[in-house]
Amino acid sequence: MNLKRHLIARSTPAIILTASSLLATAQVVPPKTGYAPVNGLKMYYEIRGSGAPLILIHGGVVGITMFGSNLDLLAKERQVIAVELQGHGHTVDIDRPLSYEAMADDIAALMNYLKINKADVMGYSLGGGVALQMVFRHPELVGKLIVVSTPFSQDGWYPEIRGAFQHMGPSAAAGIKQSPLAKQYPNVNWEILFTKIGELQRQNYDWSTQVAAIKSPTLLVFADADAIRPEHIVKFYELLGGGKRDAGLDGSGRPTAQLAILPGLTHYKISSTPSLASVATAFLEGGISGAQ
Repeated sequence: MNLKRHLIARSTPAIILTASSLLATAQVVPPKTGYAPVNGLKMYYEIRGSGAPLILIHGGVVGITMFGSNLDLLAKERQVIAVELQGHGHTVDIDRPLSYEAMADDIAALMNYLKINKADVMGYSLGGGVALQMVFRHPELVGKLIVVSTPFSQDGWYPEIRGAFQHMGPSAAAGIKQSPLAKQYPNVNWEILFTKIGELQRQNYDWSTQVAAIKSPTLLVFADADAIRPEHIVKFYELLGGGKRDAGLDGSGRPTAQLAILPGLTHYKISSTPSLASVATAFLEGGISGAQ
């Protein structure tokens, strides 16, 4: 495989390799589905379970299905509202660039449509960036925050991943057209979606100041072989008050923020592993106050 083909393959992380298994995941209870009119979109959402609300935001390219069995595992303790972002899955694209800020505003509008005053929010990869913008732009709507495999600045990605973003465009979408994902979402314009994601991911950003000001109890989750540099993960935790000192025998010195490194996983597998639901549920049901 030449370098260009390798970079294009890296820009479509595990989509074709994992789509079949994710689409085949059995659901214990069929979700309630709907479309919400928000900011010019008809945003698709699925609701599972009951209890305190948890907004679940997928990563780039793949929609809700990328969470696999975690959808039902999380819904054992929560009302899980899983969304599909602009141009993804069942949510038809509109004439608007993809931006973390606009997609966060879409989630806020969805909450208003569903009459949810406050919710815990969990986002993976691109969806983690949307979740962060939710707490930056709409802090009053967010209880607890879970950020999965997401950097707070563009340089948090390994250099080869940033290189892959440079090649993410229409040609990178070619391999997905024969995949199970394309068959499930026949109305997605893959060339436009890949182009918009590439444009978004090539933008330089640094949210360190906003991260340091987050008030919501926050859990960071990464794979031990993630696409984000380990030193960046540590810096992320430090910005939230972690890694400053020993917590003490009674744990009284530990920060509000929590950090989980899940072993034996990569950036492309973490969203569907049951261990993600396990650490997320432990955090959400723990003693730190969250959504009201």
